[in-house]
Amino acid sequence: MKTPSSHPALPEQALIKGYAVERLAAFSAGERGGNPAGVVLCEVLPDAATMQSIAAEVGYSETAFAAPVGDAWRVRYFAPEIEVPFCGHATIALGAALALHHGEGVFALQLNQARITVEGRVQADERIAMLQSPPTRSEPAPAQLVQASLALFGYSDEDLDPRLPPAIAEGGARHLILPLASRRCLAEMRYDLAAGRTLMLANGFATIALVYAETPNLFHARNPFAAGGVYEDPATGAAAAALAGYLRDAHWPHGGAIDIIQGEDMGAPSRLHAKIPPAAGASIRISGSVRSLA
Repeated sequence: MKTPSSHPALPEQALIKGYAVERLAAFSAGERGGNPAGVVLCEVLPDAATMQSIAAEVGYSETAFAAPVGDAWRVRYFAPEIEVPFCGHATIALGAALALHHGEGVFALQLNQARITVEGRVQADERIAMLQSPPTRSEPAPAQLVQASLALFGYSDEDLDPRLPPAIAEGGARHLILPLASRRCLAEMRYDLAAGRTLMLANGFATIALVYAETPNLFHARNPFAAGGVYEDPATGAAAAALAGYLRDAHWPHGGAIDIIQGEDMGAPSRLHAKIPPAAGASIRISGSVRSLA
């Protein structure tokens, strides 16, 4: 249900190939950080080649394209080089854009492979969005894949957190979760982009989520997105949903929610919150703030 609201001025839009592109940063920490996303609201979605071309020109890790169809918005997500089935931060940006243009409320989204919702709210000058992820699942990562991934980043078995074995997890997109034993290891993350792209595409990964548990409820994360031609994402909502689902499957003492700090090592501090219901595979609620980019 959507309700009118008095909200701040609409974000500045640039025309690319005749389509208005809003530039927003999702999961921002106040007026800093967040992950930039393009948002294109239109009456009918362009063809795939046009969307891919617009996303490449925008240059952000993802651009979301949305058009009304029946009782929902048809949404597709494009990175500069590929289409992806789901993108958390672009969905959060989309929720804020929909609230600004169409009033606060909950919006149904029809993705390529799932139907989800996003809620957009405006509180004073702050824009907040909350998405419900697609169902989650996880499984242990094969030993050969773990070793190849450790080699990619220059890590060893000793750098892994023994409490959380590496896993393949999904919450709308497929991710490899590599829990690390120290914040120092996370800060030292380095890899070759071409080699990372090859590994991720071969295994169908959107990102590899490198995470460190400071407490059972507070995680630090970095997310290489070589599959989409991006070295690292400053905030990754899809990976947050996948991580939360994995923690539930692993019976981690999360207490029903986790907070994730991401982007600090890039100079783009970002904050993500994940609410974790008890039912196995159930949708994860991911929320965060959104700011406009000049």
